[in-house]
Amino acid sequence: MDEQRTRQGPQHESPLQSERGATTIGDAVVAKIVGIAAQEVEGVQMGGGTARAMGGFLDSVPRPMSGVGGGSQTRGVSVEVGAEEAAAELSMAVEYGRQIPQTTEAVRNNVINRVENLTGLRVTEVNITVNDVLFPEEERPQQEQQQQVR
Repeated sequence: MDEQRTRQGPQHESPLQSERGATTIGDAVVAKIVGIAAQEVEGVQMGGGTARAMGGFLDSVPRPMSGVGGGSQTRGVSVEVGAEEAAAELSMAVEYGRQIPQTTEAVRNNVINRVENLTGLRVTEVNITVNDVLFPEEERPQQEQQQQVR
């Protein structure tokens, strides 16, 4: 087997493993990066339908410490993280009028680039479920309601 490895070239070495120790990236960290990266794509809102409405309400409730728990950044995100690899499942809504295949491909590419560059993990897959379509008038009342609560 060592001969086969030599013929194929050097094995992929993880930046998370070194002779001085190992770095472990937590699921919550990867989920937050995935959620933020997905929302960087224009016309996308994580969650969808009831999850988005409940998340909007929960985001308006004050927390003792900001940044704890993830909130809207991890809504609609599920990840599996190993020692060197990660996989993600996303649930999202896309604005009406946007081409769903191109939008989801842009999300997938951005998620893979962000996770691999920021964590050193290799992303094996990013599965996306589009479960809602956003209309511009749906978005405004939710944002106004959230601002009034705060």
